[in-house]
Amino acid sequence: MLENLILLLEILLINIVLSGDNAVVIAMASRNLPERMRNRAIWLGAIGAVGLRIVLSVAAVALLDIPAVQIVGAVLLLYIAIHLLLDDGAEKEVKGVGSLGKAVGIILVSDLVMSLDNVLAIASIAKNELWLMATGIALSIPLIIWGSQLILKLLNRFPAVVWVGSAILGYTAGEMLIGVQAVKGMLPIWGSLGLGWFPLSTAILVLLIAFVWRKLSMDLSERATERKGTS
Repeated sequence: MLENLILLLEILLINIVLSGDNAVVIAMASRNLPERMRNRAIWLGAIGAVGLRIVLSVAAVALLDIPAVQIVGAVLLLYIAIHLLLDDGAEKEVKGVGSLGKAVGIILVSDLVMSLDNVLAIASIAKNELWLMATGIALSIPLIIWGSQLILKLLNRFPAVVWVGSAILGYTAGEMLIGVQAVKGMLPIWGSLGLGWFPLSTAILVLLIAFVWRKLSMDLSERATERKGTS
């Protein structure tokens, strides 16, 4: 029971952390509608997005049973985890529309295009617990849509949440890799940890790469600013 609860909380956290862009799209797509229609567009979009992500995640779970797909998925998950910490949060330009149908359409199409990271991450964490996956998606998407701007502000105010989410993704990628027999056979077993050291290593690697990259980027930016000031 406790393990299922932790899994559900992980799915909720990852879905919320990875949905910043989706939240911006939702807010901007419906901004030109009257308030009553705006709320309807948001919730119709939410219901459609829940169904869409559940179907895509079930398909992803099935595909991740194939070893080659599992390796590719793990590498993509590592990329997503690092990119999540390097994202500069640039605002997405989405045209607001005055029609309910068009607004819902924009929300659904945008969610489909932007959901690869969410779907892959959730399918990887779910570990064939499809009911937990569906529950996590169903609970988190309406929350994201209803409080899109609030969630964006919270993620900016408490960046540690994003780092925790990225660490979970890195750990999950490591678990996926040791689930492939060919990869598992190449890894050494370390005492009482067994192969448990590998997912921990991939989680730490994600955080380390992102930290070093951000530090180097800040140093380069400061140097460029200093050069402009002296020129």
